[in-house]
Amino acid sequence: MSVSLSKGQKVSLTKAGGQTLTRVRMGLGWDAVKKKGLFGGLKSQTIDLDASCLLFDASGKLVDQVWFQQLRSADGSIQHTGDNQTGDGDGDDESITVDLTRVPSHVNTLVFTVNSFTGQDFSQIENAFCRVVDEASGGTEIARYDLTGSGRHNAQVMAKVSREGAGWAMTAIGAPASGRTFRDLLPAIGQHL
Repeated sequence: MSVSLSKGQKVSLTKAGGQTLTRVRMGLGWDAVKKKGLFGGLKSQTIDLDASCLLFDASGKLVDQVWFQQLRSADGSIQHTGDNQTGDGDGDDESITVDLTRVPSHVNTLVFTVNSFTGQDFSQIENAFCRVVDEASGGTEIARYDLTGSGRHNAQVMAKVSREGAGWAMTAIGAPASGRTFRDLLPAIGQHL
């Protein structure tokens, strides 16, 4: 059963039977708002949203990143499926898979971000969401966070997954930010570690 998250809400990434999740996928999906054309019709626009996963240690230091220019973490525990530059199609447009059992012990928090590489703001994006899926159980959706609140920002700090006891927990953040890559978002991310 999936949980729909709102800003600041946290959900434990433990299965119903008490087992800890081992492999999760963070999926990102979006559609571009159609614009009015020259003769009153609607035309498509291309919006390139990018999902990133940033790995932080307990002191808040960035130790690795997974994004469209680095599709795999140095240790191999996190894998990006590739850059979707349009948002066309149904379902997840970009995905990042995390093998939680292989995340190095010095990594305390994973932060997931989304930014518009092409620069459009979120008022031009609709149906945007991020979700966590249990990959080990065949793709069962665990939690979903709708990226609502269209506005003049072109990026968001979406969610974080942090160590909690022997397991992990996900917190929906949904903080508006500005920037074309994750590097531009680092000051905004620091507030949520």
